[in-house]
Amino acid sequence: MLRLTEIKLPLDHAEDAVRSAILKRLEIASEDLVGFTVFRRAHDARKRSAIYLIYTVDAEVKDEAQLLARLGGKAHVGRTPDMEYKFVARSPADLKHRPVVIGTGPCGFLAGLILAQMGFRPILLERGKAVRERTQDTWGLWRKRILNSESNVQFGEGGAGTFSDGKLYSQIKDRKHYGRKVLAEFVKAGAPDEILYASKPHIGTFRLVGMVEKMRAEIESLGGEIRFGSRVVDLEIEQRSERGQVRGVTLENGEVIRADHVVLAVGHSARDTFAMLHERGVFMEAKPFSIGLRIEHPQSLIDACRFGAFAGNPILGAADYKLVHHCANGRSVYSFCMCPGGTVVAATSEAGRVVTNGMSQYSRNERNANAGLVVGITPDDYPGGPLAGIDFQRHWEEKAFEAGGGNYNAPAQLVGDFLAGRSSTVLGEVIPSYTPGVTPTDLRQVLPAYAYEAIREAIPAMAKQILGYAMNDAVLTGVETRTSSPLRISRREDYQSVNTEGLYPAGEGASYAGGIFSAAVDGIEVAEAVALSIVAGAK
Repeated sequence: MLRLTEIKLPLDHAEDAVRSAILKRLEIASEDLVGFTVFRRAHDARKRSAIYLIYTVDAEVKDEAQLLARLGGKAHVGRTPDMEYKFVARSPADLKHRPVVIGTGPCGFLAGLILAQMGFRPILLERGKAVRERTQDTWGLWRKRILNSESNVQFGEGGAGTFSDGKLYSQIKDRKHYGRKVLAEFVKAGAPDEILYASKPHIGTFRLVGMVEKMRAEIESLGGEIRFGSRVVDLEIEQRSERGQVRGVTLENGEVIRADHVVLAVGHSARDTFAMLHERGVFMEAKPFSIGLRIEHPQSLIDACRFGAFAGNPILGAADYKLVHHCANGRSVYSFCMCPGGTVVAATSEAGRVVTNGMSQYSRNERNANAGLVVGITPDDYPGGPLAGIDFQRHWEEKAFEAGGGNYNAPAQLVGDFLAGRSSTVLGEVIPSYTPGVTPTDLRQVLPAYAYEAIREAIPAMAKQILGYAMNDAVLTGVETRTSSPLRISRREDYQSVNTEGLYPAGEGASYAGGIFSAAVDGIEVAEAVALSIVAGAK
């Protein structure tokens, strides 16, 4: 196969235009092209009056070697790389202790799936419930203001990514093509085929629910085991001279599961687990993260600004954006987890606190666009050790709970009022999507002063890139604190904890990923490290 890149065609090109472009690029007759598949399709919308599609295709041709020799290294033509996933090991027949995976988010699920496919019959432990039961509990907060602290947006089968836009792209360098394995597994589990070639693929919450169930079924069919309502409360560590060795985990019900290999894929909100690990001496350190608000605009405004006359084109879909502003006070404000045609969701996992996040369905057809507007902070802003960032998050989540009225309403403010420095008393044209509801107020009480001032400076600056971004009736909702883990559980090149053998910190919770896609890729890498360690120990 030959890979052709940078094939540029009009948005409304004819059905056979890709094939014609391939023939022209390769300088061959139609009968010499056996077939082709689209590997990637993106769009170039830098000029709203002339939006183009950019294709990467894999083409099968007659006499490939001869053609390559004739083309003589022509630009944007080369051999298609081998992207087929290859397992690094197989489980020994006399496997003494099954590997344990803590957490069933994207990282834990892919780690468990890969281990199962290699024959290691992993045990996956999830503190929350199965995905459909978990969905009902999540609606309990959104519709009835009833929080289940063990089954919510953060905890339960599928992880926090289940209630998100389902974005499947990242800025990670995927040199080993593990991302392709992730997408292939998602398609096998029910995701649309287009995620294999779309430049910014997404799935949406409803589709993720069904996919999670199918992936669980495959793990179980391969001898793996998934236990729900199984919160890990302790780690059994055998102390040695300088480093400990994992020997098992203890569940809340007192059960001890013997294991020498434990994947820690708990997500960024497992605060009690972090505290337990810190108490057990597992090395961790505070790290930078971000705090801010959610901003909502009419999706039609974003579409018109990004796509002009092409707004509404089904190939383009709902427009997104990515913005950043460097402030006079030295802070940086950036858009985070932008959800086109989505909703702002209640994402707390602890009573008496309000946390916001964003979510979209696959259709992305809700009236509003929303995104986090967040400010970067460092451990200098919350000194006190590895767990100090959690205390910092909790403080502002409690302030948001109080400002919202103490009933899980979120505090909200019109952008016009926010910029003018006055409290909001009523809302305008943009109807907030957050449920159970919002309370108009002054958001300066739910943010550190430096973050509040930074966002006030950033919005007018961002309006120079997106006309209308500072519209009076756009809505800000607080508070966004769970942008990433506030700590890092450090690991070595072999993916094991720097001071605890057999413990594999992974995914967002350990600060080795940010989002569904990168977390899933990290899960594969960690699973391979576990498999290789088990096989080496069995020799």
